[in-house]
Amino acid sequence: MATEKKINAGIVGGAGYGGGEMIRLLLNHPNVNISFVHSRSNAGNPLYAVHADLLGETELTFTGELSNDVDVIFLCLGHGEAKKFVEDNDIPAHINIIDLSQDFRLGETAKGREFVYGLVELNKEKIASAKNIANPGCFATAIQLGLLPLAKAGKLQEVHTTGITGSTGAGQSLQATSHFTWRANNVSTYKVLSHQHLKEIRRSLQLLQPSFGGEINFVPVRGDFPRGIWITSYLNSDLSIEEAQQLYKDYYADAPFTHVSDKQIDLKQVVNTNKVLIQLEKVGNKLVIHSIEDNLVKGASGQAIQNMNIMYGLDETAGLKLKSIVF
Repeated sequence: MATEKKINAGIVGGAGYGGGEMIRLLLNHPNVNISFVHSRSNAGNPLYAVHADLLGETELTFTGELSNDVDVIFLCLGHGEAKKFVEDNDIPAHINIIDLSQDFRLGETAKGREFVYGLVELNKEKIASAKNIANPGCFATAIQLGLLPLAKAGKLQEVHTTGITGSTGAGQSLQATSHFTWRANNVSTYKVLSHQHLKEIRRSLQLLQPSFGGEINFVPVRGDFPRGIWITSYLNSDLSIEEAQQLYKDYYADAPFTHVSDKQIDLKQVVNTNKVLIQLEKVGNKLVIHSIEDNLVKGASGQAIQNMNIMYGLDETAGLKLKSIVF
């Protein structure tokens, strides 16, 4: 339902990277008013005391209280905390919830609330009528968008994937593997072949290709940069490069943020944007798919806002027309 009325939004978990990015984007959204930003540990402090980039942008302060005078709440909490928050708080049924954690991505419910998986390029019609959204994971978004067209065509088989992510993907709390002196000029793998996003990836792919039973061999890599995800997936394929290019361009013809490039792509093209760029290569009998995104925007807060836009009948791109910084 299209409307000129401002959407009143609340943000829970506003002190983290995802919350900070949500604030930055919603402050500049033409159809949104931020009603509150919740953080118990920072209650009473101005937002810019935590997010220095907001100095001069807003005088809002963090609050430790919830307001029911909102239309939608964005949960920017850690994994396991979002479901507990919904269960522990009396959030009226008229308030929609968009959760950025993994707590509801596999069909979980809380207090009778059911969540639609918010990958727009897969579930746009369901999102439009949803009350609650489970935002996809950052790795999951980039990997799925690199594979959905093949699944739709029934061409998916065993996949090998490597993904390198920036340090913001680890969250704001300091860890040994996110400390600058460890991360700089360094690369390491983690959760090899066992990353938690594999479950939601397989679930989505099997919606389009129920017969798919092949392995998704995923090797996540920590990069020495703050923002962005680079995915390279490959699999056996009988498609020519021309056929593959057309398949992908047809699938994403109506997707305003997912673009197939005929030329080599690089990560700076997507940092600070809600875009995913895809580049294909054919090497022998292997189809190689590169897919890249900003993990905090399309991989988190930007995609959540894209979901909100669709839920409220707004232009899908509202508040998200962001240019990358390539130099």
